[in-house]
Amino acid sequence: MTDSDPVKTSRRRFLAGSAMAAGAAASGIAGGALFKSGSARAVSTNARIVIVGAGAAGLSIATRLSRQLDGARITLIDSREIHLYQPGLTLVGTGIWEPAQVEDRNARYIPDQAEWIRDDVVAFHPDSNQVETSGGSRVDYDYLVVTTGLQLNFDEIEGMDPSLIGSDGIGCVYASPQNASRTWEAARQYIDEGGVGLFTRPPGPIKCAGAPLKVTMLIEDELQNNGTRAEAEMHYLPPGEGLFSQPDIHEFLKSYFPEQRDIAIDWSHPLTAIDPGNRRATFGTPEGAQTIDYDFIHVVPPMSAPDMIRYGDLGWQEGDFQGWMEVDQYSLQHRRYPNVFGAGDVVGTPVGKTAASVKAQAPVVADNVVAAIEDRELPMEWTGYTSCPLITEKGQAMLVEFDFSLEMTPSFDFLNPFEPQWAPWFLKERMLHAAYNAMMRGRV
Repeated sequence: MTDSDPVKTSRRRFLAGSAMAAGAAASGIAGGALFKSGSARAVSTNARIVIVGAGAAGLSIATRLSRQLDGARITLIDSREIHLYQPGLTLVGTGIWEPAQVEDRNARYIPDQAEWIRDDVVAFHPDSNQVETSGGSRVDYDYLVVTTGLQLNFDEIEGMDPSLIGSDGIGCVYASPQNASRTWEAARQYIDEGGVGLFTRPPGPIKCAGAPLKVTMLIEDELQNNGTRAEAEMHYLPPGEGLFSQPDIHEFLKSYFPEQRDIAIDWSHPLTAIDPGNRRATFGTPEGAQTIDYDFIHVVPPMSAPDMIRYGDLGWQEGDFQGWMEVDQYSLQHRRYPNVFGAGDVVGTPVGKTAASVKAQAPVVADNVVAAIEDRELPMEWTGYTSCPLITEKGQAMLVEFDFSLEMTPSFDFLNPFEPQWAPWFLKERMLHAAYNAMMRGRV
């Protein structure tokens, strides 16, 4: 017996297509290419490979190298026992997920063949092929992979400290599930009472550049659902004249925010100081300092590579990416130290700093390290592929995918990147975490 209801029939087809898209993305098809890592046989070598950082990039690369090499000594250095699924912090900070949903254990993903040093690297000595740890040890390497992630510089905002998150109307979804959970506590009061909401974005590159936008739209959606939207005044405050690096999405948001969501865009307003007790924020505008009273403020701190990269030998010494790790943007090999590679948020490249970028970078780095060990030409190139499921409201998102060209590179024809739809939301909320875990196990 068939169901003659056209609405139900359409829904089933939509669900089937969405699930197919999500499954394809989870299996590694999304992004325009399947990466073929390694060869049929493992390469025999006694090379010493040190991977600094046990985030998504470090674990994924460690797993791949452990399979592609036979006899290599792979050492992973990171003191963190808890692994954070950082793409989920936005969902925690807007009340959709619980903090426990983004927490895992690094021990579950470190390959048996790798040695884990539970310490942190505080200095790189590439001229002597050594890294120095906080415990005072020096670890030698033949090949180095840097996957440290980036650092949050709250201290560059006068008066701001992470301990303030959750009090005095201050939120920030970055850094930890606890910060994100406290952000939701502060946001709920704003959603209930209304007032002035300020949503900031700092100058320079940041991890998941869509996160400040998503927080803004999700809180606006909650105000609508709560019946208090009329009591709330919302401002999005970018540091310059841009909303998103992909120009088509920038143009879309430039009209979408004020015209469809009644969110004012205050251009060229980088946050410079905050007075929590008086709930006042100061912005450095082209006309000079401007102070705005707020009831809720989402603070996104300036971000940089960790100091040992930022001020050390491995960082770009000049140019647009000064202070970030210097790599060739395609091979991800260091431009001055050929036995050094990087991946993830730490590298200075035109785009990136998303989990989707890591998924595309990990096989490139692993295969290129193997090629370097064999003294072969590096075979793999990263195209700059990155993606952002840009959540516009609970249950709706746009799947934004692009590369170094800044042209859209959609994986699925039926997903319009300029139209909020249910399928990208389903992908973000239900499927991508599993794909992320598979990536760390070197499966995609």
